[in-house]
Amino acid sequence: MNLGMSDRVRPLVERVRAMIEDEIAPLSDEYEAEVGQHPSGKRFAHTDRQLEILDELKTKAKARGLWNFWLTDSEKGYGLTTVEYAYLAEEMGKVDLAAEVFNCSAPDTGNMEVFERYGSEAHKARWLARLLEGEIRSAYLMTEPGEASSDATQIAMAARRDGDAWILNGEKWWASGSGDPRCAVYIVMACTDPDADKHSRHSMFVVPADTPGIEVLRPMHVFNHDDAPHGHMHIRFTDVRVAAEDLILGEGRGFEVAQGRLGPGRIHHCMRAIGQAEKALELLCRRALGREAFGRRLADLGANYDIIANARMEIEQARLLCLKAAWMMDTEGTRAAQPWISQIKVVAPLMALKVIDEAMQLHGGAGISQDFPLARMWARVRTLRFADGPDAVHRRQVARMELRKYSNAKV
Repeated sequence: MNLGMSDRVRPLVERVRAMIEDEIAPLSDEYEAEVGQHPSGKRFAHTDRQLEILDELKTKAKARGLWNFWLTDSEKGYGLTTVEYAYLAEEMGKVDLAAEVFNCSAPDTGNMEVFERYGSEAHKARWLARLLEGEIRSAYLMTEPGEASSDATQIAMAARRDGDAWILNGEKWWASGSGDPRCAVYIVMACTDPDADKHSRHSMFVVPADTPGIEVLRPMHVFNHDDAPHGHMHIRFTDVRVAAEDLILGEGRGFEVAQGRLGPGRIHHCMRAIGQAEKALELLCRRALGREAFGRRLADLGANYDIIANARMEIEQARLLCLKAAWMMDTEGTRAAQPWISQIKVVAPLMALKVIDEAMQLHGGAGISQDFPLARMWARVRTLRFADGPDAVHRRQVARMELRKYSNAKV
């Protein structure tokens, strides 16, 4: 089991790290400060300066060949394995803006996976090509306000066949990225046959964001912040007409598509969380060495040596588990990798939250202010404990797999 950096990916990691540190990080705070400064007063719109920052950085990344690393096992991608890409995702996690600069940001990566692996040639021509070029963005609509979406078999948005189309009615929320004015297409999970077997009730649809009958009700706030201009929107569908050819893969195959999409995405999220933990530990150490209290460096006070040591050890443990999950995906496939993906989905956010929290504590009041990225990092990693399945669901899956080793009975 080789989990180290390959000779192929090592120079890419070095180049990505250099661009993030030297060019992206210095502009990230300026980009964030522009939110809400659009002349129209709209928070969900990009100012001219934000677009300049994005276009400048994306143009440089694309010209240097630092683009679309995430798409494994495809001629359209870089040809990397999941293990190799994991190291790049970790670097991108250290700065909020980085993943988008390299066209490796969620939810677009997962949606592009769907178009590439399950979409029709028409879908690829209309949507995938433009997403791969970074011309548009997309959203993934699965979670609903009226259902416990931790049990995805309960998803209730109705899709009814009507001649050469499907009619969609219902509500979705936490539609990440749908607030972005560049968001042009949704991938939507809906119930096409409520009487079928629970894993055959749902189907996945491609829905242009400007389809009549779609109404954005509100942005969902994350710890009292609306995350503009990206936006996690609450959306209502009223008699939204979707062409029959925009059904993905086939009726009743929504779960198949979802699992193919979510497996790699969970690993990407976790490796970015590990990158955020690394950044938090760096800030913690710099603060511990550069600031004094009671006549001594902060590093020499209290249990700070233990805190730093534990952070380093826990980051290393989480990284190895994540790399093993990636290796399982590369060698055994998504289904075999699921128990490992569930493990890392629990472990990585919890570890990162702990390290970020310790870094905030050492920074005092500054740690929860806008002067450091720690508060924003904490909020996003805390949200990750819900995204793509809450902790309890993943623990349940891990426990079920463990119990099956010792029992012939159905668990």
